[in-house]
Amino acid sequence: MGIVLGNIIAIYRRELQSYFVSPLAYAIAGVFWFISGLFLVMILLGPDGILPAVAAYDLQGQQLGVPVPPIDVPYEFIRAFLDRMGWLLLFILPILSMGLYAEERKRGTLELLATSPVTNWAVATGKLLGVLTFFITMVLPLLVFEAIAISGSNPPMSPSIPLLGHFGLILLAAAILSLGMFISSLTDSTILSAVLTFALILLLLFVDLIAKSIGGPVGAALGYLSLLKHYDSLIQGIFDTSTLILFASYIFLGIFLTAQSIDALRFQRQ
Repeated sequence: MGIVLGNIIAIYRRELQSYFVSPLAYAIAGVFWFISGLFLVMILLGPDGILPAVAAYDLQGQQLGVPVPPIDVPYEFIRAFLDRMGWLLLFILPILSMGLYAEERKRGTLELLATSPVTNWAVATGKLLGVLTFFITMVLPLLVFEAIAISGSNPPMSPSIPLLGHFGLILLAAAILSLGMFISSLTDSTILSAVLTFALILLLLFVDLIAKSIGGPVGAALGYLSLLKHYDSLIQGIFDTSTLILFASYIFLGIFLTAQSIDALRFQRQ
């Protein structure tokens, strides 16, 4: 067990270092921060933003002389912002995951990994942890701006809701990256890997709409597989163990399929 853990840590460090010296990774982070910042500003202060809408709502109530029910602005802001962030991941994460194995194939180093004493499970787990850690470092600066945005709320917002929402964001990212890693192990083309990952995640996000059109027990079972449905529950502050199990299943499935893909390559080389 100690040897396997040591192998995972070694692969994790190697993968994480490769991101922090990659110009493409910094470019992805820059685009991610720029778009996220636009989302944050537009949600708060845009023409259809929360603050102008609440101000207009209060003004209308004063003009009509009727009391208006209060609006939980921090909650609506966090929910709307994390909803936009979930859609942004659909475009950002396939680019992050496309080179996890495709680059190894292109350089010819995948054969070395496949025939090395390090288990395929350890390699896949280490690679996933590396790219997920890099994604978390991309999210951390956003937490600062969100905290500043909701710091003036009265009464103060409970930290459990934003923490649960960001936990859901990380789980969603882990599921997408895990499946993207598997697709990356199937091809030496990073572009093809990104496109196929985008198509697969788009299907898993919209599977709920397909399930509603089918209806019945089959539709209900299919709708349970929707990533978007379970992510929405978390950003609304609703924690359900079935949601945790679903994301964990996607993460495990991606690692398992990746390990099997490399096992097939190992068998071919033998």
